[in-house]
Amino acid sequence: MAYYCYMMQCADGSFYTGWTLDPARRESQHNHGRGAKYTALHRPVHLVYLEEQPDLSAALRRERAIKKLTHRQKASLIQKYRQGLMNSQANEIVVISPGRVNMLGEHVDYNDGLVFPAAIDREVTIRAHEHDQNTCIIHATDLNESTAFSLDGLEKKLDLEGKPLPGWALYPAGVALVLQKHGLKVMGIEAEFSSNLPIGAGLSSSAAVEVGFAVLWEALGGWKLDRMTLAQYAQEAEVHYVGVNCGLMDQFACANGVEGDALLFDTRSLEWRPVKLPAGTSIVIADSGVRHTHVTSEYNTRHKECEQAVEILKKHYPSIKALRDVDLGQLASVKAEMPENVFKRARHVVTEYNRVVEAVKRLDQKDGAGFGKLMFETHASLRDDYQVSVPEVDILVESASRLPGCLGARITGGGFGGCTVNLVKEEDADSFISGLKSAYLEKTGKSISVFASKASAGAHLVR
Repeated sequence: MAYYCYMMQCADGSFYTGWTLDPARRESQHNHGRGAKYTALHRPVHLVYLEEQPDLSAALRRERAIKKLTHRQKASLIQKYRQGLMNSQANEIVVISPGRVNMLGEHVDYNDGLVFPAAIDREVTIRAHEHDQNTCIIHATDLNESTAFSLDGLEKKLDLEGKPLPGWALYPAGVALVLQKHGLKVMGIEAEFSSNLPIGAGLSSSAAVEVGFAVLWEALGGWKLDRMTLAQYAQEAEVHYVGVNCGLMDQFACANGVEGDALLFDTRSLEWRPVKLPAGTSIVIADSGVRHTHVTSEYNTRHKECEQAVEILKKHYPSIKALRDVDLGQLASVKAEMPENVFKRARHVVTEYNRVVEAVKRLDQKDGAGFGKLMFETHASLRDDYQVSVPEVDILVESASRLPGCLGARITGGGFGGCTVNLVKEEDADSFISGLKSAYLEKTGKSISVFASKASAGAHLVR
């Protein structure tokens, strides 16, 4: 367990000295008036000095020693600390890990199907350096939260104080545990990460965090994984540690993105290839503002319903391994044996697989309008059969269909909120964005974020 002496600089220029187990949390407490009477009267404060100590006794002794220093001596100590930080930045590692948007092939990745995602130019940025001790100190800057946990005993999902890890910290902690289980060296780190991906919007912010931290530990540990294996380890962390029974698509796309291309990915054979989207088109993403949480949503339920459909089908067609292997005739023949919701889930998966196959043919024929039509069909299937859309998202898709230049639109991601992806003629992209914002505002009274995006490279080191 790490103990820290710290100094906060107050609004009037004075310094406050204390000790803590969690510097970022302590700074927040001071700024909310819960740290000390002195800082409550001299807010705001910000952390200007940090010194790690081996135990509580040492931290208390050092705290008393710093408090005895004059203001000038404290300022000198802070200056030396800042210089040390500048020097340590030379060893800083920076990782960019993109989000993803799925053009077609939704909820078929855990049914051995074909998917068609693209990494996008919105990403998670991780800045980190190696930490001497066997601990990880991680700051989620967008959330203004921090945590610290030991690399020993990660199965317990506890921080250094024995408290449950916050939800967002399960992603890097889970990756660390999976890497360890596969015999890979995982270093202690101090890291911060931020993102311009809207969280919970269906753009795979969680997969971007997982893949990004895997790339970080790869760089620090001196080992090397091919990007498919790295994606599989990240998926393993989400399924077995976080508890989301997801397929491989999100982590695959974040790890293997190709600038300018979408990715046709066979989730059974793991074969994939980049595919050009229709020339002269833009990917436009609209964030409905409705947030979901996969773990507490019906995501896992949908997975179980698909498995239930396969078990019923196997009684009549033993060779079937997944819904990917089923045709509509076979599905219709067992409809009477299936609960209605299970039949609908299976029908979506079977038709969605067929749509991806057809989509590739359309792109080979340079038929952008035909590809866009399949996007609209996918949305209707996700809304009616898979039942993962929400009214706000349906409004976005319906509004998009009426705007000039829109070839296709659909919900993207796990569903239950989040974003739509729109394929729009490049020349109409600006007017489409303003038109969609206006239409949504008129129908819901709410303002939303709509932005053009492009396919980008997968997770990589910046330095």
